[in-house]
Amino acid sequence: MVIKHDKVDVVIVGTGWAGGVMAAELGKAGKKVVIIERGEFRETQDYVGVKDELRFTNRFDMMQNLSHETITSRNTLDEDALPVRTQDEMMVGTDAGGGSVHWAGATYRWLPYDFEIYSQTVERYGKNKIPDGMTIQDWGITYDEMERYYDKWEKTAGTSGEEDPLGPPRTNDYPNPPLKASPPIKLFNKATKKLGYHPYQVASCNVSQVYENPDGETLNQCQYCAFCTQYGCDFGAKSDPIVTVLPTASKTGNVDFRYDAYARRILHKNGKATGILYVDTKTGEEHEQPADVVALGAFTFTNNRLLLLSEIGEPYDPKTRKGVIGRNFNGQFNITFLGARGFFEKEKFNLYMGAGALGGTMSDFAGDNFDHKDLPFLHGGAIELRQYGDGAIASNHVPKGTPHWGKEFKKNSIHYANRTLQVWYTSANMAWWHNYMDLDPTYKDDFGDPLLRITNKYTDQDREIAKFGVEKCTEIMEEMGADIVDPDDVPEEFDHIYQGGHYAGGVIMGSDPTTSAVNNYLQLWDMENVFVVGASAFPQFGGHHPTATVGALGYRAAEGIEKYLNEGGGMLA
Repeated sequence: MVIKHDKVDVVIVGTGWAGGVMAAELGKAGKKVVIIERGEFRETQDYVGVKDELRFTNRFDMMQNLSHETITSRNTLDEDALPVRTQDEMMVGTDAGGGSVHWAGATYRWLPYDFEIYSQTVERYGKNKIPDGMTIQDWGITYDEMERYYDKWEKTAGTSGEEDPLGPPRTNDYPNPPLKASPPIKLFNKATKKLGYHPYQVASCNVSQVYENPDGETLNQCQYCAFCTQYGCDFGAKSDPIVTVLPTASKTGNVDFRYDAYARRILHKNGKATGILYVDTKTGEEHEQPADVVALGAFTFTNNRLLLLSEIGEPYDPKTRKGVIGRNFNGQFNITFLGARGFFEKEKFNLYMGAGALGGTMSDFAGDNFDHKDLPFLHGGAIELRQYGDGAIASNHVPKGTPHWGKEFKKNSIHYANRTLQVWYTSANMAWWHNYMDLDPTYKDDFGDPLLRITNKYTDQDREIAKFGVEKCTEIMEEMGADIVDPDDVPEEFDHIYQGGHYAGGVIMGSDPTTSAVNNYLQLWDMENVFVVGASAFPQFGGHHPTATVGALGYRAAEGIEKYLNEGGGMLA
């Protein structure tokens, strides 16, 4: 028997940045909100004193259990997809705050080119520059329109940084100064300046000083303890939903949190959503939460799967290239984090201290900041050097040609422990007609529902942009004075390895309902009281990390939902 709850204004799925921002904003506006989370309740105290590399880095304690639900993966339409069962290949967060708690903290605004990539490419190079089968499109919103939402999110998060010399215009500086520049960052800056580039400090959500945000939430100062990526912050010094928007939402008194709540369907009738059907995973009981608005703020895979399972919107069909749900799967995979590693004989660094976003970067080869006329690819990416803080277990970097075990491996591993640096290129990922998401016809989850299937194949675009990035990173590492420089190898194919954690698309933004699923308020074209927020909205992936854009879209959607409720419905313009 289904337990039916009282109707609320909005029910939100997911407690990450997307869902958390919406809950906080709508709660402050006096709307009654229920927010459901598949994982457990967590707070900063749960991460104090748990600097356990074996537990979090090697055993993925903060990640989704893939034995209950995962995705299936294949390269081409004529292959059978197989389930991805190892967490090293697919790191998807769970529990309060989702993946926004175990993130590194690197914060970039995407470029004006990202939001108008199709029109700007055609204007500068002509339509023939876009390869046949590439399905890039404009977002239906410009950077200038997005700027105030970026600004608001950065103030909520307490972002610490300095302005990109080649970046787009900003209304305000970052609310906090950048993190301290370590010797590796200074070496990177010196080398790139000598080469004529424009380095600057990575904007960081590892906060550089004690900071109170506009909602009255306090973030502490980063201690450079190195336990950021794949960890919850020991000090409450990393901007995440559990120290910012979730407490703010709770304090309004208008937001009801439901944990261990697994969303199975969006309920709908006569063309409008009526609520969410979810299962309490502790008791096995089914619950129905009615609402005037349903907002999906979960991970890309969950947003797409819920719409497909609920039969909302037209699924994308690669054979006809029609339909919108599941279209334009994109993200950052192993081919988009390639560069060069350098090994130093004379230089020695303290690489066991650091922070997730402690680093130097440059945008000289990002977006369309450089001429692509004679290049075999579109877009670009940021070049970064990061000092995450090495872990004792995972950090055994040795020069190419070293055996994987034995006396020589041990010798090189110890010798180069504090003598190796990496520079990489976070290349953009374009959308193609053959890369998409749908429901798997064979494999199911614990509830008997089909798993989400990913079909993704690399193209010449992917390989060429990666090769370009590796060449530039090799040049920089050589200028930095490394005695041995090992460029990364560019893989020929997407081999079911999803490392990186940035997956996007499927419920994409745009101004045309035939090629996009949501408008620029993240409102579903096919069901006006459903809003779908997160990286699932990206028509293609930029050459920078996505979190700031997800947070900014959360504010845009919250504004749209409030407007929708106050005005009594209708499509927003």
